[in-house]
Amino acid sequence: MLAQPILLTLQLAALTTVILLVVGTPMAWWLARSTAWWKEAVATVVALPLVLPPTVLGFYLLLLLGPHGPGGWLAGWWGGHSLAFTFPGLVIGSVLYSMPFVVQPIRNAFEAFGDRPLEVAATLRAGPVDRFLTVALPLARRGFLTGAVLGFAHTVGEFGVVLMIGGSIPGQTRVLSVAIYDYVETGEWGTAHWLAGGMLAFSFIVILTMMTLEKRIGRTGP
Repeated sequence: MLAQPILLTLQLAALTTVILLVVGTPMAWWLARSTAWWKEAVATVVALPLVLPPTVLGFYLLLLLGPHGPGGWLAGWWGGHSLAFTFPGLVIGSVLYSMPFVVQPIRNAFEAFGDRPLEVAATLRAGPVDRFLTVALPLARRGFLTGAVLGFAHTVGEFGVVLMIGGSIPGQTRVLSVAIYDYVETGEWGTAHWLAGGMLAFSFIVILTMMTLEKRIGRTGP
């Protein structure tokens, strides 16, 4: 059943990327525009997964998502006991672990065009929402592209966090990286080679595609 972990991984990565774009965009906008003295403390918390060992993050997520944490209370709404070792738990962990890979490129893109375009739009009587939708978002499209690609690719390649909070339940939490680990552990090196080679090719294609699209966007505008 090689297709099962592949499809589950793609489903997890796609859902995580969509959630991160929805949640990360206002967060990146606030980080780019706010003058609050404590905004860099928030930015530091968002960036923690870049340097925090995945097992550390996975351990604390296991406590939070387990039966004695908030995850157990949430799972009780639909008769469950825990969000750990479930697909929703994997989504929560993936969103937190991949957040800096989406938020930071979008924040950088928002900061890059400065105040001038927004000020010009304001003189044309564009409201805050109009300025954001018609000026900020189009100017930051390169950041959105980079964030979406990096978020998706990083989720596909996750191992430590998903193993800690999801384990290896076929059809539920056994994603591609965990499946490769399991095949190596059981001595099925041929299957592991096949899956690992596929991930290597996928990573190459993702990076090449991102670089090509960024160059094309760079020729057509900021």
